[in-house]
Amino acid sequence: MKLRDPSDRPVTNLRVSLTPACNLRCIYCHAEGEVAPESSMSAAEIAAIMQVAHEFEFRSVKFTGGEPLLRKDVLEIVQSVPDGMESSMTTNGTLLADLAPGLKAAGLSRVNISLDSLDHETYKAITGKDCLDEVIAGIDASLDAGLTPVKLNMVVLKGINEHEIDGFIRFVKGNRDLVLQLIELMEMKGCSYHSALNGLEERLAERSTQVLTRRMHHRKKYCLEGSEVEVVRPLHNTEFCAFCNRLRVTSDGKLKPCLLRADNHVDIRGKSGDELRELFIEAVERRAPFYH
Repeated sequence: MKLRDPSDRPVTNLRVSLTPACNLRCIYCHAEGEVAPESSMSAAEIAAIMQVAHEFEFRSVKFTGGEPLLRKDVLEIVQSVPDGMESSMTTNGTLLADLAPGLKAAGLSRVNISLDSLDHETYKAITGKDCLDEVIAGIDASLDAGLTPVKLNMVVLKGINEHEIDGFIRFVKGNRDLVLQLIELMEMKGCSYHSALNGLEERLAERSTQVLTRRMHHRKKYCLEGSEVEVVRPLHNTEFCAFCNRLRVTSDGKLKPCLLRADNHVDIRGKSGDELRELFIEAVERRAPFYH
């Protein structure tokens, strides 16, 4: 049985935060909307959640964090993804060089790698550490392992890395297994890094030989100069909300119907069987578009 929320949106994608821990300290991090979890779920708990999602015809699962590769049992978790569900991961890439082959062998399909600068000093200013060489090695290892397409997530930060966009476009140029995602930072109180991407999209469109609209989120993909570039502006995009198909799971075992809300979570820690299935249904019933 496929689940639909009160807005008649099918829910087919699960996002599971494996840990709130991270080995970087990015200046803009929103921690997937988590609020100081006490302890992370076990691999067995995560496997049970994914099995119920599979029963409800969820097509895919994405592992997030924190930094998911800090989990010592990450390969076991990936191996427990039910047959027929595509699995992917968002990672900062610092630990990927050694783990990419094992992740592919465990069944992971592809990776999104967070990379906000190709300059060592700027990378350090954003993340707190200069791990740029490790991330580049992780990208190469992911390409070699077949964790493709590798999507590079660049959060565009006002006054910090805006000037690097063309450099990133050149970085992915000519490699069909590399896709650049330019991400608009959501406006947060006290944050001065927000850069609106309206004008950027217009400039990309002018330079593109082809502009495609992605089926799932109705966002644009720009094909230019041998590169594929997507612009991600979900937090100010009513169309993104209208087509949202995600149900999130926090690392401490709560179903989170919306990234931007913390007042409608459903606690599933320690639940199983029919009780867990009913809580999935309840969480989907609590889903509502944040932007109308």
